[in-house]
Amino acid sequence: MPDALFSPQSEINEALLARTLLGDGLPSEAEHHLWQASLSYHLDEVAEGHLRKAVGLAPGHAAVLIGLFRFYFYKARLAEALQVAKLCISKASEMNNLPSDWRLVRAHDAAFGRYEDILPRFFLFSLKGYAYLQMRLGQTEEGRLAVQKLLEIDPTDKIGAKVLLRVLERMGQADE
Repeated sequence: MPDALFSPQSEINEALLARTLLGDGLPSEAEHHLWQASLSYHLDEVAEGHLRKAVGLAPGHAAVLIGLFRFYFYKARLAEALQVAKLCISKASEMNNLPSDWRLVRAHDAAFGRYEDILPRFFLFSLKGYAYLQMRLGQTEEGRLAVQKLLEIDPTDKIGAKVLLRVLERMGQADE
């Protein structure tokens, strides 16, 4: 399921997003640990150690959170990825001057319809990751609420939340 929801194009977009956010106040030593984590991805303990060092050097920095989220997500450590997704939503809310509770965010609160605007997109992708992980972890109603919020604030569905909605609609139906 992750392959359908997080396509190579979204991977490129996430990488560009992370790179753009990397330049905004990230200490060079933290950036070094992020790169080392990516180079040692196949060595779980080593990669996670580098990520933890980056967190220690730049706690709450968007680029560090994105790196940590991706590590946990692709290692199928979904509960940990969910915790980081919550931190990403919080950080994105702060960066966009949005309400701290994503449920209170409205379409006019940020330029959600402008895909090229990095900070609103960071919020959208964070909420999409949160929705997906909630669904995977059996919290389908919470996932549904997050998907509905995504479609409310991004009605043109630039990030592909309808895919999650279709998954929710098919749950419980027999495979054809």
